[in-house]
Amino acid sequence: MKASDLSRRHFLSASLLAGGGLLFDFSIPAADAAETGGQVVTAFVRILPDNRVLIGAKNAEIGQGAKTMLPMLIAEELDVDWAQVTIEQTHADQKIFGGQSAGGSRTTPREWLPTRTAGAAARAMLVAAAGQSWAVNPATLVTRGGKVIDPASGRSVTYASLAAAAAKQPAPDPATLMLKDPKEFRIIGQSIGGVDTPAIVAGKPLFGIDFKLPGMVYAVLETCPAFGGTLRSANLDAVRKLPGVAHVLTIKGDGTPESLFDGVAILSKSWWSANQAREALKIDWDMSAVSGFSTQAYASQAAERLKGKADGDIVRSGDVEAAFATAARTVSAQYDYPFLAHATLEPQNCTALFKDGAIEIWAPTQNPESGRGLVAKALNLAPEKIRINFTRIGGGFGRRLMNDYMVQAAAIAAQVPGVPVKLVYSRQQDFQRDFYRPAGWHGFRAALDKSGKLSAFHDHFVTFGKDGKPVRSAEMPAHELPAGLIDTVLLEQSFLTTNMPTGWLRAPGSNALAFVTQAFLDEVAEAAGKDLPTLMLELLADPRALPRGPNAPPFLTSRAKGVIEKVLAMSSWADRGRLPKGRGKGFAFYHSHMGYFAEVLEVALVDGIPKVATVWVAGDVGSQIINPMNALHQAQGSVIEGLGQALAGQRITQIAGAVEQANFDTHPLQRIPDTPQILVEFVKTDHPPTGMGEPALPPVIPALVNALYAATGKRIRTLPIVPEMFA
Repeated sequence: MKASDLSRRHFLSASLLAGGGLLFDFSIPAADAAETGGQVVTAFVRILPDNRVLIGAKNAEIGQGAKTMLPMLIAEELDVDWAQVTIEQTHADQKIFGGQSAGGSRTTPREWLPTRTAGAAARAMLVAAAGQSWAVNPATLVTRGGKVIDPASGRSVTYASLAAAAAKQPAPDPATLMLKDPKEFRIIGQSIGGVDTPAIVAGKPLFGIDFKLPGMVYAVLETCPAFGGTLRSANLDAVRKLPGVAHVLTIKGDGTPESLFDGVAILSKSWWSANQAREALKIDWDMSAVSGFSTQAYASQAAERLKGKADGDIVRSGDVEAAFATAARTVSAQYDYPFLAHATLEPQNCTALFKDGAIEIWAPTQNPESGRGLVAKALNLAPEKIRINFTRIGGGFGRRLMNDYMVQAAAIAAQVPGVPVKLVYSRQQDFQRDFYRPAGWHGFRAALDKSGKLSAFHDHFVTFGKDGKPVRSAEMPAHELPAGLIDTVLLEQSFLTTNMPTGWLRAPGSNALAFVTQAFLDEVAEAAGKDLPTLMLELLADPRALPRGPNAPPFLTSRAKGVIEKVLAMSSWADRGRLPKGRGKGFAFYHSHMGYFAEVLEVALVDGIPKVATVWVAGDVGSQIINPMNALHQAQGSVIEGLGQALAGQRITQIAGAVEQANFDTHPLQRIPDTPQILVEFVKTDHPPTGMGEPALPPVIPALVNALYAATGKRIRTLPIVPEMFA
């Protein structure tokens, strides 16, 4: 495989601009090279005198495995043994390291070729240095285990011995580099444990909430319970007199949840005393503009909107009304789902030190450059005056793509220059100051012709929006299936107003749309006298490549068919009729974040409560599973999270503009005893590998409700699933 997809200009420009990053610039040594005694090969790779290899992990680690996976790619092409490798986290700076965000399952497709190419380029320079030293053609030399070997003479030399000479070699043209054939992989494709796992098991301080600096003070920040309320007055002087309180500060917000709302910050030597003082605050908030929002009002408004004309079309193809007027049979149903919180186990936190007109930040962030821009604006600082250091993230799921906690910590630290400030949310604040997965309501219709084929499809989607556009994560793509598979489709939307900040939750959009579309299509399949897999395979029968946007590969019906057929075989779908009464299997398919996943779930109702026995998962994420153990964990974790969203009772409700839920008792997580057997297999196809953090989640909820229908005869059209539905 040649790295022909990378032009020399692109390959070198990143190096020249960043002094390393994914690529190479040997003229700029690492700041700590003298301390480590190592020779710098790239910004990511250092060869130490004992031939150990330090590889920088440039992306945030949130449990998705990037801190282990990216160095695996480099180590493979550099041709070193994994035992030689030490991994260290870089800081955040896209000018040096390129893209460092963690979200959208984009790390693997974004880094698969460039990161391997970086390793291959370093290897090529080492080989060239050895060839020059031995006066032989570098093409005759081979590498293995961090050594360059001359097969003709049997001599060898370690990379460490060649590092200084290799640094003088010109960077190779990437088009000339031959990346390894997968048959030669010794690291890629092996199950390798997470680099941080031993330290996590030992309880070592890796996470943002563990971070400490000498002289640090803790901060808590009180904001209006109703999103967007403004500060009128507070008993600041009284709180300043409380034990342990070092500072009481007011924060003037800009009215945007991504940055700052008005608030009162309390600083103390301990978080406990700061939080105790917070409870003594008496604040007069102006909530006049934001107190009229509630869950009950949204539901009433949505019901009315579904009866009327939509605000606008997402996609309209064919004559929809004519198709329904002439249909042999029609099916209709309404579905809905609630707001959800991210419920990260580690509450939001950030440490900041403002000194000499610059600020240094230690943050568990998924999207550091967005945070840099927000902090620069809030503090009126040049971006280069902001250094952002990664900490390990104790749960992200999209919440830490938003950097409000970073801006808040920076705004507080700027008022106490020279003092490190650590902002930590309480659990209540973490639930009530989130960026929520938006709720939605769907009015579906489907038309069937005389042969039982789906001839038209209509979804009136009611969600939240402003100025004619959906709020963040409330979008429905124009290609939502079955669009593109049948000629006559109408997807339209209407908007409600909310003050709730919304954000991306694992498998954004897909986590809700998969539920409603695949569950409704199961109803359509039944009306047509068939099962959902049969309906889907009929829709996917013709080989097609359907566009998915300028930066995404097309949707291939052949890949969708592959995972559907695989999961049907895995789960013995054809034998589902032999299950005892009260047990059922359900199926669903979804394409999300470039991954194709089909899932079958077996469930029974035990004492009126759904108990999931087994989930079968078939996925196609391309030609290579980079770290099989991690891929398995990502698929299993996605299934568990999806089941929790459906079965654990998760929902966010709102009264007078404020969130009601305050802890895991009212927004519970899936528990270990409720976790089923999860069997995962991958269908490898001749396509570049894609990410695993998200695409296994969306199909599990519709597979669950379809299985419950098979077991009980009751259709579940609203989430979460509660025992009263089966009474």
